[in-house]
Amino acid sequence: MPIWSLALVLLILPYALSLAKWHRRSRGLPLPPGPKSWPFVGNLPHMRKPEPWKSHHELCQTYGEITYLPLMGQSIAILGSARVLSELLDKRSALTSDKLQSVLIPLAGQTSNFSLQPYGPWWRRHRRAFWQFFFPAASERYRSIQRSSTQVFLRKLLDEPDNLVEHIRYSFTSAIVKILYGLDVVEKNDKYITMMEKNLEAGEAFMPGTYYVEFLPFLRYVPAWVPGAGFQNDFAAWRHAAEWVKNVMVGKTKEGMVHGRTSESVVAQLLGRIHEEDEDALRAGEELEIVKGVAFTAYEGGADTTYSTIQTLFVAMTLCPEVQKRAQAELDAVVGADRLPDHNDRPDLPYINAIVKEALRWAPALPFSIPHRSTEDMEYDGYFIPAGTILIPNTWACLHDPETYPDPECFMPERFLRDGQLDPDVCDPGRFAFGYGRRVCPGRYFADATLFINIAMLLHVFDITPPLDKDGKPIAIELKMSDSLVSYPKDCRCTIKPRSERARQLILANAPRTDTLS
Repeated sequence: MPIWSLALVLLILPYALSLAKWHRRSRGLPLPPGPKSWPFVGNLPHMRKPEPWKSHHELCQTYGEITYLPLMGQSIAILGSARVLSELLDKRSALTSDKLQSVLIPLAGQTSNFSLQPYGPWWRRHRRAFWQFFFPAASERYRSIQRSSTQVFLRKLLDEPDNLVEHIRYSFTSAIVKILYGLDVVEKNDKYITMMEKNLEAGEAFMPGTYYVEFLPFLRYVPAWVPGAGFQNDFAAWRHAAEWVKNVMVGKTKEGMVHGRTSESVVAQLLGRIHEEDEDALRAGEELEIVKGVAFTAYEGGADTTYSTIQTLFVAMTLCPEVQKRAQAELDAVVGADRLPDHNDRPDLPYINAIVKEALRWAPALPFSIPHRSTEDMEYDGYFIPAGTILIPNTWACLHDPETYPDPECFMPERFLRDGQLDPDVCDPGRFAFGYGRRVCPGRYFADATLFINIAMLLHVFDITPPLDKDGKPIAIELKMSDSLVSYPKDCRCTIKPRSERARQLILANAPRTDTLS
């Protein structure tokens, strides 16, 4: 055999063997359809478009409800319908509950966030510890803090209505810090808030395609002073904030336990179950890390998504005054003018409940949820999905499916009502908004109760109308969301005024005398 023929065989043989191995593995099934990939970068351009959940929805309309987008050697599938999500993430959750262990996680200091941890025993230990404090009955323990936090929020809006976003962040951070750590946040520039907000910024890194280091891990070793490596400064700041939140906050709780100030908090109760003098020091160390991880994740998961949904509510109220008027009529009839709404009023406030659902549906805080990862090869609808595929659920597309929610772009709480009561036949947005399968959000009941009491109290005492220009004319606002893992309205300016003098007095009478919650 001529030397050139031998060389050709040696070149072709590995490729042929690889094809044969792939054919056996896939059983001859094709990959799901998708757009043509670019050389080297794959489908990166599709990942970096504004509001990518909308462009991905368009791709699924073109190629099918599951669309394949390989990206720099990584297998990625967009799940574009409720049917696909149910089949792959719910029914097959034993195979699709893993998470990609991206280089971004340690770079951003997020290794303690158990929502990003791989599916396995370590994750299950975290989730069990979390669940015992946030299952439905347990979540009711926090109602008094939720009420106090909302009353502080109302007072701050009354005093400084132009600082809406700042007040949202302060009020919700103070509540969750009290519940988790037993600590009081007393000022808007409190270091707790400063560091926790810096830590939350790390979520920006996890929108697929935002940082090239996600797909080119060697870039993590490039010094920050090298041109184009400024991302290193972002990650360094996020790591510092994450370590501070994880360690300093728990340390503050330990100090407070000595004097009984923080003993009712989640962290204090978990710490009380650790016997550090136990012979099994390794186990005690692991349990301490779980305590830190539970609090770390509870704050990140609860605060950011609640911030987003409440901001969305203000946008909706400026655009839909008729919704606001109907909600206020219901509150006036059920609650009256002499008190604020309470959690116990919830069964008698179906329209407020419908607004909560519509706020979750209209502009989901997590339009792509948190992507899952398959752990085994799978077949779906005649297509082959390789093990290790990143499964990105297009939550936004499911919540804007006109077959399920007619006129999906309209903020219309009435869609959830029939004969004046909640209609059980309408798909609950929480099915999508709080995640899927075995990775569904364990804090969803707490989040739902927080949204209800805030929406009910806000609409009971305030009128929310469009912002005004310098001539006193209304400014047109439209809903545009940020391109980040947790998505926010880019513009939630509005005019906030008490509905009446009686409403103003009600706010003043119920506001806690200090910013200390109880």
